[in-house]
Amino acid sequence: MSEHKAVVEWRHQGGIFADNKFSRRHEWHFDGGAVVPASASPHVLGPPMSDATAVDPEEAFVAAAASCHMLWFLWFAARAGLGVRSYRDAASGYLERNEQGRLAITRIVLRPVVEPSDAAPLDAATLAELHRKAHEHCFIANSITSEVTIEPQGT
Repeated sequence: MSEHKAVVEWRHQGGIFADNKFSRRHEWHFDGGAVVPASASPHVLGPPMSDATAVDPEEAFVAAAASCHMLWFLWFAARAGLGVRSYRDAASGYLERNEQGRLAITRIVLRPVVEPSDAAPLDAATLAELHRKAHEHCFIANSITSEVTIEPQGT
């Protein structure tokens, strides 16, 4: 198996920490050298304590699920000899109260639009099967308790 790491780094930028009005802006550092500006969600904690231009954990969670699904979809399509020109997913995650009354991303809806190559059109049944396999194999979907729904948006 493999281990995946990230370094999350925050530094106090001044002001009184105990007043709880400090910035939650921070950085995510990844092993390949990528540094991602991150923050609390402005939906959860308003500016100036959050930064709407940074990625928040909820967005990252949704993006991870969508990205994992896409990568498996593309892998299965390539393995089957099918051509894909582009793939776009306008995914959404819903922060709601769960059964215990706690806030959680309770569901994620993936809305992939797949553009097949001219040489290999993809019919609805083939697309559905590729999405089924991708969902079944996605490490992220297999790791979470949130419902993940795939709603393909056509070609």
